[in-house]
Amino acid sequence: MAQQYTKTAIGIHWIMAILIVAAFGLGLIVGDMKFSPTTLLYISYHKWLGVTVFLFAVIRVLWRLTHPAPALDSGLSPFEKMAANATHHLLYVLIFVAPLTGYFYSLAAGFPIVYLGIVPIPSLIGPNPEIAGLLKEVHEIAVFTMAGLVGLHVVGALKHYFIDRDGTLARMLPFLKR
Repeated sequence: MAQQYTKTAIGIHWIMAILIVAAFGLGLIVGDMKFSPTTLLYISYHKWLGVTVFLFAVIRVLWRLTHPAPALDSGLSPFEKMAANATHHLLYVLIFVAPLTGYFYSLAAGFPIVYLGIVPIPSLIGPNPEIAGLLKEVHEIAVFTMAGLVGLHVVGALKHYFIDRDGTLARMLPFLKR
């Protein structure tokens, strides 16, 4: 039977899940909007969510370094273990790559980021139209790759709950029966 994550790890996981889904959804909405004051407001919200995801990613990694994840269930096949590890590692990379590429794209496009409209985020690069388009593409690839991996992660969790009927999903949702 798989061990459970700490309450802190569970909390960080679900907070990040909500933030990432919100940022992704808002990014999709903004992408289809015509330029307006509302569009600018939504873009600010999207950036704030991205900064918050990045901050929680740092917290998550620091927590993980001091509180290792429980071992995978011994009943998993070698393929399942490889898929779980690969998905988790890629998600860890993307929770940094997506916000960072969004940050650099925004700066290269000439739009600084002021977190929550109060805290100016330092600009590590100046406006650079030559790389703005590339950064936008890399950001979109990272975000859509993350969305696909999150989908795979959810499908895997549901498979463990409904088909395998093991305790894997209960590691992150303690109220579920094992």
